[in-house]
Amino acid sequence: MTYHVIYDGNCNLCVTLVQLLESLDKGQMFQYIPMQEIEALKHFGVTAQDCEMGMILIDANTPQRRWQGSDAAEEIGRLLPMGSVFVDAYRALPGVKWMGDRTYEQIRDNRYTIFGKRSSTYQSSYPASFCSTGCVTE
Repeated sequence: MTYHVIYDGNCNLCVTLVQLLESLDKGQMFQYIPMQEIEALKHFGVTAQDCEMGMILIDANTPQRRWQGSDAAEEIGRLLPMGSVFVDAYRALPGVKWMGDRTYEQIRDNRYTIFGKRSSTYQSSYPASFCSTGCVTE
């Protein structure tokens, strides 16, 4: 299965996490689209406003199947080898998921202040296949 990860290519934290995921996955399961690539977002019916609510994970085989924000982060973790054990435990502990969701929202809304903003948009070594020759960054 292939998944598309839509991330903030100008956010230092987001890019660091994408780079970590790239090193773990090597493009086997995940392909990446910076939210700054407006044309690529249109391919999925995703708007810039949608992206403000956090990262988006899209099942490439069934694009209607998608996760956003902390749910996307959890699903990515679940898909990694042995990840489901940790994600299931995280979800099972009373109050932890709620706290994780609130923490994600705070970091999302203050990411540039806390972690800084890149001077240029990060382009993954594993872009979505339809982007590899022509998505436009605006």
